[in-house]
Amino acid sequence: MDFKTEIAKKIGKQIDMEHDKIMGLIEIPPQTNMGDYAFPCFQLAKVMRKSPNMIAAELSGKVQPDGIVEKAEAAGGYLNFFVNRKEYIRQLIGEILLKGGEYGSSEDGKGKNVIVEFSSVNVAKPFHVGHLFNTMLGNALEKVYRHSGYNTIKINHLGDWGTQFGKQISAYKRWVNEEALGKEPINELFRIYVKFHEEAEKNPALEDEARAYFRKLEEGDPEVTELWQKFKELSLGEFGKLYEALNVEFDSYAGESFYSDKMDEVVILLRDKNLLKDSEGAKIVDLGQFNLPPILILKSDGATIYATRDLAAAIYRKRTYDFYKNIYVVGGTQSLHFNQIFSTLGLMGFDWSKDCVHIGHGLVKFADKKLSTRKGDVVFAKDVIDEAIHKTMEIIENKNPNLEKKKEVARKVGMGALIYTFLKNNREKDVVFNWEDALNFDGDSGPYVQYTYVRGRSILRKAGDVSDSADLSYLSTEDEFQLVKLMGAFKDSVREAVERYEPFVVIRNVTEIAKAYNKFYNTHPILNADDNVRNARLQLTKAVGIVIKTGLGLIGVDTPENM
Repeated sequence: MDFKTEIAKKIGKQIDMEHDKIMGLIEIPPQTNMGDYAFPCFQLAKVMRKSPNMIAAELSGKVQPDGIVEKAEAAGGYLNFFVNRKEYIRQLIGEILLKGGEYGSSEDGKGKNVIVEFSSVNVAKPFHVGHLFNTMLGNALEKVYRHSGYNTIKINHLGDWGTQFGKQISAYKRWVNEEALGKEPINELFRIYVKFHEEAEKNPALEDEARAYFRKLEEGDPEVTELWQKFKELSLGEFGKLYEALNVEFDSYAGESFYSDKMDEVVILLRDKNLLKDSEGAKIVDLGQFNLPPILILKSDGATIYATRDLAAAIYRKRTYDFYKNIYVVGGTQSLHFNQIFSTLGLMGFDWSKDCVHIGHGLVKFADKKLSTRKGDVVFAKDVIDEAIHKTMEIIENKNPNLEKKKEVARKVGMGALIYTFLKNNREKDVVFNWEDALNFDGDSGPYVQYTYVRGRSILRKAGDVSDSADLSYLSTEDEFQLVKLMGAFKDSVREAVERYEPFVVIRNVTEIAKAYNKFYNTHPILNADDNVRNARLQLTKAVGIVIKTGLGLIGVDTPENM
């Protein structure tokens, strides 16, 4: 039973309003003494021709106590509901224990396909911390959508086409060290790419050479195509190691090159709609009616650009997947580009363009270090991951040197610290990263939440066999009820994360659960309590573990059994 839904039904019997709208208006009061759920009556004032205070007072008198609601009170323009605590605790813990890792899931997205494009790394360039943030965010979004019943398709739209490959080929032919390429392919490819830009500043003719090489690639020149394929295979081999460390998999690696034979149709469609305009030899689409600058479709030399490929990709995805939503997880700096793409699709007559969504995110900062793949000043994702695991191992060696499976625990905790830190705030905020905060076992961090889970598991192991027939009415303290309420809010946090494209909502809820459990643990005995209380608190502990593990799993964090 969902208490919020049942309360919405009670309200619906008294007023003329759709159930879904009532559900959307119900709030959680800011203070516990104001009740457990609150319904604002302000929207009813105009229809009922009464003040919100009078409406709330009238409605409160019509609510009868039962197994769901203990009482209802009017407070200003709000109708506050106090749930039947014993029944709430019994129902909720029972549901968590029954559903296990499926707790918080729903069928909201049943029958709906959602594409999540994320990571989208560039072939022959480093997988840097910006990609790391993007990959973690996209992975978490896909998981919360899947938990909500949607059929998700994970796409890694590889940056494997464009003039930069002309530059890469030119650099390869001039400066590559084959031995270094064999040992550390990305480092070597990146080194010569940076060198190309340094040399091109002194010799601008190199830029013309690069453009010529890319034209050969577009024309299918065998030698150039073979080199391009080599860069791609070497890159995917290295990227695969990072995805394995992140426990990330993709359903498709269809990148920009996949659409190279699908762009002529885009140009034809635009021309047929009389949307293609000449601009100094190039072809553009005028987006002035949207207060946007024009979008470039073909360069003056006839070459395509990534905008053309993005248009082709969107059309292909709709035809192939018939998506309900087509979500692009790409840095916030690309918002103009996606506004142009979606507006152009709309002009082309595709009404599904409104179902394409750009999910922007902030930057990652390390002591004001800026990322630039042209100048070489870049923080490699691999280095950050290795450092996280290394620093975690040092903490384990210092605090618990006899811990079993230390390497596995260090990996889970180190990666958990990274993911939590990158995703704990609004996605549009910049991440200012420092190791002290990320690996703090006592604060707002991944290790803190993971340790709370481990603490609960340790208690359950010490308890031995835990009776499933515990009388949960013995969970009667305020701390216990508030803890259960937070677990009840987990379902809403998943739904909100989907609606807002914000995984941090789930993290916030799980962190509050961890804090509430630790408060409960430090205040109330569990193993040494009377038998009935002990059994009930062990069931509560088991439920807390399930919700924490599920919540952390939804953002891509593994939970160790020991720390």
